[in-house]
Amino acid sequence: MTSTPHHPDLRSQLESLTTEAFRPDLAEIDQMPTLDIARAMNGEDTAVPVAVAERLPEIAAAIDAVAARMARGGRLVYAGAGTAGRLGVLDASECPPTFNTAPGQVVGLIAGGPEAMVTSVEGAEDSAELARADLDALGLTADDAVVGVSASGRTPYAVGAVEHARALGALTVGLACNRGSALAAAAEHGIEVVTGPELITGSTRLKAGTAQKLVLNMLSTITMIRLGKTFGNLMVDVRASNEKLRARSRRIVALATGAADDEIERALTATGGEVKPAILTLLADVDGPTAARLLEDSGGHLRAALAAGRG
Repeated sequence: MTSTPHHPDLRSQLESLTTEAFRPDLAEIDQMPTLDIARAMNGEDTAVPVAVAERLPEIAAAIDAVAARMARGGRLVYAGAGTAGRLGVLDASECPPTFNTAPGQVVGLIAGGPEAMVTSVEGAEDSAELARADLDALGLTADDAVVGVSASGRTPYAVGAVEHARALGALTVGLACNRGSALAAAAEHGIEVVTGPELITGSTRLKAGTAQKLVLNMLSTITMIRLGKTFGNLMVDVRASNEKLRARSRRIVALATGAADDEIERALTATGGEVKPAILTLLADVDGPTAARLLEDSGGHLRAALAAGRG
């Protein structure tokens, strides 16, 4: 598989990016006391939520578009290299336990594959062809949504993923940390969170990485809220795969219903430990099978199922 050829003007491209800019005022940071370095770093980090706030309308529009695709059976796919790719994989891997998403419903693709999660895979980020191959292996369709993530906004793997996905009719989102990025331009929904020069020149795992984490948190979490994966701010689709999560499930049912502990235990037993139908059996006074049917008829939206059960 061939990689994108090295461009002789890459150095000048990088020098034009705010994420790569040099901070002369921090040129002697290595000689500062540790507490002063920590204060400087913490001060830099406070600018990140402000930068994200400036892009909230674009983020919300992307979320609504992603939720519409997923509501008809599509998948959410993140694609990135290095830190950006790792953050996508992290966000995708946390959706099943938090929201009980189906296997493969939220996918994180990282240039170089799983090995790149813990080690650098030489040249992988420079290959748009690799991104196309990774998406083709998923059998991407027009119902899916692909989010390319790249601090620079020029990473060939991320840009290539978005361009290929868009050609296939999939929804595309480009998340970058520089203005006028190729990634945002290639996507239907461009989101450019401009976090500025890093404390350590070009180390985009810092402010840019934090910004990407915040935006990915929003993309997945609010999409799941729109899909009915929560009841208010309760994780009613949580998958109780360990003792901590089983305890959390009982607490969620208690918060949603106000029922006594013995009633909660009976409800969870009757619904195989599933929180949503357990809440429904208690609030709508129906049995387990009826709760399951009501939820299926409502597309998994607990409020709608509750209204139908009480009606």
